This record gives sequence, C-alpha cells and structure tokens, in this order.
Amino acid sequence: MAKRATQKDVARLAGVSQAAVSIVLTGAGTGSIPAETWQRITDAARKLGYAPNRFAQGLRTRRAMTVAFVVPDITNPFYPMLMRGIQTVTQEHSYDVIAISTDGVAEGERRFLDWTRQGRVDGVIGVFFTLSARDFRPLLDAGIPVVRIEAQKKCGGDIPLDDIYVDSYAAARSLTEYLIARGHTRVAMIAGRGGPQNARLEGYNAALREVGRAPYVVIDDVFNEEGGFRAAQAALDSGYGPTAIFAANDLMAIGAMRGLRERGISIPREIAVAGFDDILAAKLVAPSLTTVTQFQGNMGIKAAQVLMDRLRGENPVRGRVFEMPFRLIMRDST
Repeated sequence: MAKRATQKDVARLAGVSQAAVSIVLTGAGTGSIPAETWQRITDAARKLGYAPNRFAQGLRTRRAMTVAFVVPDITNPFYPMLMRGIQTVTQEHSYDVIAISTDGVAEGERRFLDWTRQGRVDGVIGVFFTLSARDFRPLLDAGIPVVRIEAQKKCGGDIPLDDIYVDSYAAARSLTEYLIARGHTRVAMIAGRGGPQNARLEGYNAALREVGRAPYVVIDDVFNEEGGFRAAQAALDSGYGPTAIFAANDLMAIGAMRGLRERGISIPREIAVAGFDDILAAKLVAPSLTTVTQFQGNMGIKAAQVLMDRLRGENPVRGRVFEMPFRLIMRDST
C-alpha cells in the first residue's frame, strides 16, 4: 500500500516550513503567507495527492471545514456551474461545499440562518431573495463570513457583508435593444415572481421607453418552464401581438418556445424568443436560444476567493462589492 502523503512531505516538495503548510492546508491563515508561497504549497499538495484529515482539522481549528452554497431552487440548471466554480477554489483550501435550497421564500431563508448559527458551516455563499443585509448580522458577528450573489448593483455597506453581482438591469436593457435593432416593434416580457425579475424588468422598460414603444409584461407565479409556458400563452392571448418574447430566465424562455410550437408559431420567423442565464439547455433546444451569459463559473470562483480571504483572516470592516461581466449570446431563436 502506498504511503499516504503528509504535511511534512508537502513542505519538503514546496521548499517551505511545515508550519506554513499547516496554515495553508487548514485554511487557518492570517494573510501572512505570500501568494506565490501559497500557490507552491497547494501545487505540491495536489501533486502528492495530499488528503487532509478533516476530523483532526476540525478539532484543531474548531472549524467545520465546510462552506454552504445557498440557492432558491436547486433544480434550476443555472446553479451547478456556479457551484463548480466555487468548488475549484474551496477544494484548494481543504473546504467542502454543501448545497442548500430555500425555495426563495422568507421561511426557507430564515430557517437557513437559524441552522447556520448552530456552527455547522464556516462560511456562506448564496442567492437570497427576501433577506436584507441586516439579517446577516448575527452570522457576521459570530465570525461566519457571507458572500451574496446579487442581480443588481450594490455599493457596499458598514457591515462586513460582501457582494458579487452582475448588472441585470444593464444586461436586460442590452438584450431588449438588440431585439429592437432586429426590427421588433412589440417586445413582450415574461417573468416569475421573486428573484431577479425586478432589475431585468427595469432594463427592458428603459430600452422600450428610449424608442417610444409600449411594454407588455406578464408575471407568473413561478420562474420555471411551466411559468414560461403560461406567461407566453397570456401574452399571445392579450391582443398585444408580440413580435418577440423576452423571458427573464432561460427556463421560462424554453417554456415559452414550447407554447409557441404547440400553436404552430414559427420561431423566429413569426415570433423571436430570448432568455437570460445561458444554461446548458439554451444551446441544445431547437432553435438554439439567444440569451445573456453571466459566466457563472467565473462568478463562483470570485465569490469563493472573496470568502476564502475572510476565512484566512482578511477582515475589512466594510462590505466589499465586485461587479462581474455579462455578454449577449446571439443564437437562432432571434
């Protein structure tokens, strides 16, 4: 049986002290380890196949060595790539990630807060629909850092709550302007209740106001394929006569496309369809879906890096804000 690699082995290969290896591989650093040294240690650990003893680490550091990834709907295919990005960072620091679904409702999100205060995780990355910044104060006071993933601009605050965001207003406005430039005179928007729809609706409305065209919005109770199907039917039956439908996420767009096909409406010849999120299915449906990518993997990487900074002992008093890019993905549905 092959000898299991130890921290001493990692230190020898990286050319550093065993104390430095311990700081890096337990995630208990204080920011005193230079980035180049940190990278040498993690590279050496990976090369040797070093596997930490999580139970021993937990006893030594009084940490669970676990990060919570909180989402409103674990079945939404937007989130797996985001989680994968988080894991690429956390695993380098010997942290595991657990996913928790709250249904995007106040009861579920507050239940998560209560659960977290029991010390089951060391940090939180999440998408929250109902909690305010102040609701996280008990976690922050207990030394549990929180990074929120947001759908609109943030400016930071006087508590150490960090935010990663993509400007959904700007992205939705850009996509609506693209549809208008394609000659569409009546662009309907469909969305679900809760979540990021408000910023996206504002961007859509701003683009139409700019050219003096009338908006038409249908809000369904849910933010998924069935909601998109129902909302598209309502838009078709309204008398608005849309030449394009912009859905607030890709799942709703795919539901809308199903509804159009059932009515024998050609996409995009009769009605164009666009979505938001660029989930994997967006390029697989027929016709392939025009949408907005938020580079979910990169967003997850950034969120995890910010969280790890806090867990390593970097503790700015104020919350930090990081804007991430978006890009329009033009495909066959428009």
